[in-house]
Amino acid sequence: MVIRAVVFDVGGVLALVEPMDFDRRWEAELGLADGAIGAAMADVWAAGALGRVSEDEVHKAMRDRLGLTREQVDAVMAEMWRQYLGVPNTELIAYARALRPAYRTGILSNSFVGAREREHREFGFGDLVDELIYSHEVGMSKPDPALWELACRRMGVAPGETVFVDNAPALVQSAREFGMQAVLFRDTVQATTDLDALLATR
Repeated sequence: MVIRAVVFDVGGVLALVEPMDFDRRWEAELGLADGAIGAAMADVWAAGALGRVSEDEVHKAMRDRLGLTREQVDAVMAEMWRQYLGVPNTELIAYARALRPAYRTGILSNSFVGAREREHREFGFGDLVDELIYSHEVGMSKPDPALWELACRRMGVAPGETVFVDNAPALVQSAREFGMQAVLFRDTVQATTDLDALLATR
């Protein structure tokens, strides 16, 4: 089957990120017990990934549950977003841009409320691809098969006509089980080489 679409993950793929340890850093800074932020906010983080809370509600929960001031919450969340966004993978972004118009292109990301606006501001993702699909906007996350189906439907392609690129082996495997082609991202040279091989032979 001819490949017609290429879909990219964001964190660890189009954006290069460091471990998300902002909570441990701030627990020490604020005199909180180890794991206090994660324990207090676990349900809020999960809800934010599916768009069930607003950014204001995230901030309020942090103030109410951890007894932090607005300034402290702003500082914690600024560090969270710095780590979440990472830095642009400029080589892969250029590769993705060059795929159009020969291929449909998309982003499929397990995300957090507020990610679209920040990623567009930092990386220009809104202009990079044809379709942007964020978990917090559609209310489901990878590896839900319904999300693979949604991605293919929005791209206007069959699963076998789609290549998905992600750095998580379990998600790559799930995409393949759904019928998509998939590339496991380990580094940019390897990923683009693997993509070129698929696009050349399909």
